Amino acid sequence: MIRIKARAPTARGAVLPTLWGAAAVGYKFGCPLAQQDGLGARIVTSAVFFAVGTGLIFHVRRALLRELRLARRAARAAQNVVLRPLPPRLDEIDVAAAQLSADRGASVGGDLYEAIATEHGVRVVMGDVRGHGLAALGTVAALLGSFREAAHDEPELGSVLRRLDRALARHLRERARAEHPANGAADPDNPVAEEFVTLLLLEIDRDGELRALNCGHPWPYLLSGTTAELLSCTDPLPPLGPFPLPAELESLPCRRLLPGESLVLFTDGAEDARDSRGRFFSLPHVLREVVHDHPVSPQTVLRMVFGALLHHTGGRPTDDIAVLVLRNGRKEAQLSGARSGSTARARSARHPWPTTRH
Repeated sequence: MIRIKARAPTARGAVLPTLWGAAAVGYKFGCPLAQQDGLGARIVTSAVFFAVGTGLIFHVRRALLRELRLARRAARAAQNVVLRPLPPRLDEIDVAAAQLSADRGASVGGDLYEAIATEHGVRVVMGDVRGHGLAALGTVAALLGSFREAAHDEPELGSVLRRLDRALARHLRERARAEHPANGAADPDNPVAEEFVTLLLLEIDRDGELRALNCGHPWPYLLSGTTAELLSCTDPLPPLGPFPLPAELESLPCRRLLPGESLVLFTDGAEDARDSRGRFFSLPHVLREVVHDHPVSPQTVLRMVFGALLHHTGGRPTDDIAVLVLRNGRKEAQLSGARSGSTARARSARHPWPTTRH
């Protein structure tokens, strides 16, 4: 569990309030003017106590702001450790990602993403934990830790999803015991029992073939040429947490991500963002403007999308927002070579022993 502990007040910080209080008490009982009942004396006494009270308020406010800055700094450090920056390139796939938290006090969100180059291809996860803040960050840490191991260990994408489901269930059980040690189990009235995570798993092979498993998460947008279309592969599964996974989990091929094409993964905070009039943010409209007016690099897409989001919400989003852009940076010749290699490996698997002519 991640905790941010405020520092205890020091003796040095209490010196100034003590001096102000001593000055006020000394004036009240030691100054002859304070003993008089005239209007002028009362005005002076009130001014003295008002000045002392105002000074104390400003001192307390300054101390609280200092503690808040320390808490924000610690939260950002925790966020950067859990949601680490992605490399700009993974196995010829250009990558760019960023997250915008609705919790402006601590800059901590409940969105998660990761992209890893493995022997099975580039594997990507994008998810959204219910809620935000430090409790959601703990769930993010549990899921990302499991994904970073399972992405390398499991040959099938369905097995990766099962590992994530077990990690989430274990994390929620431990959190429920920590919050309700007397019960020893999850309380139905406890928010932990209602925790769920929407999740999207993607796998990009060397030949650009896409496989996906979706647990209640928005499908990504495909940027191809000057078009931006929603990529929907299969019927999504329920979110992780409330319901068990089906017995059969098979990731089906969606399509091929051709050279120069991009995928834009996002959390629902992007499309649910509203302006002052209550109008929703139009992500596909912004993406079409991006591919029409600019070279489609992941950094360009990310910059334009977040700029439009902040302008639409007036700089105050009400939900966590994460965007991850993947672009196939391979050239056509490399892709053809990868396809030939895949075909040769498939033939070798079907005919492991060489034939001899007589």
